[in-house]
Amino acid sequence: MINPKIDWFFTKTTKWQQEYELLRTLILDSKAIGCELTEELKWGCPCYALQKKNIVLIHGFKDYCALLFMKGALIKDTKNILIQQTENVQSARQIRFTNLKEIEKLQSTLKAYIKEAIAVEKAGLKVELKKPTEFKMAVEFKTVLDEMHELKKAFHALTPGRQRGYLLYFSSAKQSKTREARIEKYIPHILDGKGLED
Repeated sequence: MINPKIDWFFTKTTKWQQEYELLRTLILDSKAIGCELTEELKWGCPCYALQKKNIVLIHGFKDYCALLFMKGALIKDTKNILIQQTENVQSARQIRFTNLKEIEKLQSTLKAYIKEAIAVEKAGLKVELKKPTEFKMAVEFKTVLDEMHELKKAFHALTPGRQRGYLLYFSSAKQSKTREARIEKYIPHILDGKGLED
């Protein structure tokens, strides 16, 4: 169902304006996908949901625009077009486009993928996320946790998502000095039960 409140996203002049409009039309084709999705603006992008559960999102970057399937890892990628953005993305998958013709060529495939994403949600399927213990822990962070019992206790009391966020952020720094600075900066956050973005 078209939401007039976000028409501005599709009418503003951007590199991907035509692509966005066609993707919107495909997603909102309820006859082709078998149900009606609601259209909202989330994370600054058009997002399409079924009973308040996010199914697919339209977004754009410098070199491409894309459909992002929230549970794309559960879609049977028969055409081998789904992309895992980074190795740390566990659930979402993208289909990327660099021009309108690519979308036009894949219209029936895209509708089939959207239909399958809806079926995945209706079935209540969930992506099995890796546990925080399966992520690499920076040596510097392990040392601090071993030395500060209170910090270790606070870190393990965080939600798995918050733990993953810290583990990825700390270990992504190339230099030990940077990892130590990041850890030092976020010790108070961890002790307060907060995540990276809180």
